[in-house]
Amino acid sequence: GDAVLNANYLLASLKDVLTPSFAGGAMHEVLFDDRFLGESGVTTLDFAKALIDEGYHPMTMYFPLIVHGALLVEPTENESKESLDRFIAAMRELAARAARQDTEFFQSAPHRAPRRRLDEVGAARKPVLRWRHAAKSTAAE
Repeated sequence: GDAVLNANYLLASLKDVLTPSFAGGAMHEVLFDDRFLGESGVTTLDFAKALIDEGYHPMTMYFPLIVHGALLVEPTENESKESLDRFIAAMRELAARAARQDTEFFQSAPHRAPRRRLDEVGAARKPVLRWRHAAKSTAAE
């Protein structure tokens, strides 16, 4: 019902600045890919990290695996038109900024989140699986 309507509204409102992965309408989710980033120097991950500063949890990235640079957005049925319009405006502004090749902005995002850009490769290779109070940890650990 409304989730399908919301997804199609996002698709219709963003297809001129983002690249839909498939022709036709959406079901309860809309799938874009990173072709709109072109030669901007901005990656899918950079774009998603910048979305955090706009107050949104980043979309599902790189899934489904058959779509290169997938950006999967799933608006719920209880999103209002106003909230969708705010999201659309944020996405359009970020797409315009990417088109201007503002790579420094994107590569340093997020700027206003409690945590800055993490070393994702390092985190994957050496995950911290247990929290330790700072006073009890030592430099030798």
